[in-house]
Amino acid sequence: MFSPPIPRRTALVGGAAASLATFLAGCNDRRLRGEGAGPVAEAPAPAQAPAGNTIGSGSVKVALLLPLSGPGQGAVAAQSLRNAAELAISEFQGADLTILVKDDRGTAEGARDAATAALGDGAELILGPLFAPAVAAAGQVVRAAGKSVIAFSTDTTVASRGVYLLSFTPQPEVDRVVSHAASQGRRSFAALISESYYGNVVEGAFREAVARSGSRLVGVERFASKEPGPAVQRLATVIAGAGAQADALFVPESGDSLAALGAALAGIGYDPGRVKPLGTGVWTGPQAGKVAQLQGGWYAAPDQAGYAAFSGRYRAKFGSEPTRIATLSYDAVSLAVALARSAEGQRFATAALESPSGFAGVDGTFRFRSDGGNDRTLAVLELRDGGTTVVSPAPKTLGAA
Repeated sequence: MFSPPIPRRTALVGGAAASLATFLAGCNDRRLRGEGAGPVAEAPAPAQAPAGNTIGSGSVKVALLLPLSGPGQGAVAAQSLRNAAELAISEFQGADLTILVKDDRGTAEGARDAATAALGDGAELILGPLFAPAVAAAGQVVRAAGKSVIAFSTDTTVASRGVYLLSFTPQPEVDRVVSHAASQGRRSFAALISESYYGNVVEGAFREAVARSGSRLVGVERFASKEPGPAVQRLATVIAGAGAQADALFVPESGDSLAALGAALAGIGYDPGRVKPLGTGVWTGPQAGKVAQLQGGWYAAPDQAGYAAFSGRYRAKFGSEPTRIATLSYDAVSLAVALARSAEGQRFATAALESPSGFAGVDGTFRFRSDGGNDRTLAVLELRDGGTTVVSPAPKTLGAA
């Protein structure tokens, strides 16, 4: 199975932080439009790349579909993703690739038009779009033409064979942190999860992960945003006091809801030293570290070094900070460059894209699954004294598919 390494101008190092304030790992696409529950911090607009609808001048054509004229933060993210694609091309010697940059306008109709135009221009692979409705629309057009999509949406409902998601999705994070907790002797799990799109996704992933680990699920409570008190009270006998049934508590929350959740947990006498708090990549950032009831908690996310190196090179080239998801475009283009070296008809074939050993990326090793989702190597970090420390490094290679 063809599984090329992705060369870098600098040595590849393992991983990056799971998110910045603007783009939380595993968050719903709606937050990019300002529609999700909870505020999304504004990111400074990235420097504009040189004008033009193509990047590179190689013989192999791929397209990059982005909401360049889309609403809100989508357009900011799109420009950063475009810049990252240019950075990737510039860091390869003799990359035989031309990237056709197409504006999907952040809509399904726009993505359908952009994908049709890209195929007409000779694109053999589509990178993007960013938003789920655009991915679904583009995927229909591209799959009908017998080609594949590597998209950046976090909505796994739009994934399928041939429509692959390179984004940070909740399942790998939940699997990793639950598996680590079980390996450390935590065998009875409870959860407090908000009533939100993200909450629905992570609850399903959590239930599956606990079952796979051979552990017990002793309680799950959902709560309205910023109003966790009643749910905490319902779970009190399970997670607090001498008769606590759980030894791990899954709390995949972020932002303002964490402070309210911490206060509610303190009110029932919850002890994080006894019942280990667990989270996902949305804990990355300053908020989780300020909540006393989460101290000592574990969460799964990419290591930070890879993103730090990438963002330094990005700043040097464009004079601005990348959005956190810019690494997705960089890795997608890097993968396309590596695969473009194979013969026509083979380079972007299903067998190449679904290589079980995966590919090296800024945020660690990743691979595409046959259902369009992805697996990633992730670290387990611990909240400690307001900061984080790695307690289980990201593996260098992926396990069995």
